[in-house]
Amino acid sequence: MDVRIALEEAVVNAIKHGHREDPAKRVHVKYHVTQHLVLVEVQDEGSGFQPALVDDPTSAGNVGKESGRGLFLMRHYMTWVRFSENGACVTLCKHRAYGEASSPPG
Repeated sequence: MDVRIALEEAVVNAIKHGHREDPAKRVHVKYHVTQHLVLVEVQDEGSGFQPALVDDPTSAGNVGKESGRGLFLMRHYMTWVRFSENGACVTLCKHRAYGEASSPPG
């Protein structure tokens, strides 16, 4: 469930923000699943962004705003999240905890 939520947020952000909902642009998704981790890369065809400049949605002044919630959820649910230099590509990684089921996420 964690991976699904983070992946959905990454794809929606790519379409909504990266492409500005331009139907001519594509979102590219690559993934690698093993018994111990799930690695997903989502790349859009937009000009990118600076993740560090996105407001923290948990800050008092931003609680009602939509901006930043997708990034927050990706960071919350995944083991780590990394962005390319221009921000047009995000890599999501989820390590499975010891004893967690080893079947791929649904």
